[in-house]
Amino acid sequence: MLEISREAIRTAKNPVKLSFQNLNYTVAVKTTKQEASSGMGSYKKVKVLKDCSGFALPGQTTFIMGASGAGKTSLLNALSDRISLNSKSVLDGKIQFNDRYDLNSNLFGKYATYVMQDDVVFAYFTVKEALTFAARLKLKVSHEEQDERVNKLIDDLGLLSCQNTPVGDVYTKTISGGERKRTAIGVELITDPSVVLLDEPTSGLDSMKAVKLVGLLQSLARQGKTIISTIHAPSSAAFAHFDRLILMADGNIVFQDDAKNCPKYFHGMGQIMKRH
Repeated sequence: MLEISREAIRTAKNPVKLSFQNLNYTVAVKTTKQEASSGMGSYKKVKVLKDCSGFALPGQTTFIMGASGAGKTSLLNALSDRISLNSKSVLDGKIQFNDRYDLNSNLFGKYATYVMQDDVVFAYFTVKEALTFAARLKLKVSHEEQDERVNKLIDDLGLLSCQNTPVGDVYTKTISGGERKRTAIGVELITDPSVVLLDEPTSGLDSMKAVKLVGLLQSLARQGKTIISTIHAPSSAAFAHFDRLILMADGNIVFQDDAKNCPKYFHGMGQIMKRH
């Protein structure tokens, strides 16, 4: 896997290693009537992330897994500078690009992008129009260069067959769920970011489409991008496309390594993993 990263770093335009150290995220949660009556006050502090440290490399996919409430989305939001802090929430720790530059909104906006779980694409746009609209808004190059970028992205994402079909919405089904997801990813990829973070990109897809999407993310990583994504209950076929895995439980990182080493790790703890 290290050889893949070295090749990606050599050929990538702006390779980025994203690292994080000792992340602690604490929020204030309203207490129940019973807790308040016992003297706890109106709010209690809950630690969502607990001393989380790790990294993601260019040329690899890094998937964050865990049960509901494990902290995977909070970790992803912290890494994408999407946590709004106030007097009732505190985020401590360090997040850096290439072990040198501290993360901030300007740095993230320049080199990274975030793909939300819910697709945000105009229903009446065709796939090509949606990508072209994003290009016109985000790219400061000639229209010819923008159109060239759009056509290449359509080809890379496997959207040629539906490029002239309206995206549609929950009421008007025109393209498949997998094609909608790829279109939403394409809208964010139009600027050719070095780091791509995705929140549950396979949500709502059947197992076959989920495998294809995970394979697409891996192929994007091989272009030198740093891909970080949360994912819930992947099939064994999808898991086979994982490069690195971060497994979380109760706000802690309990495993972090090449995904292929996960079965051996848990086998050593007496836990036998089965294929599904």
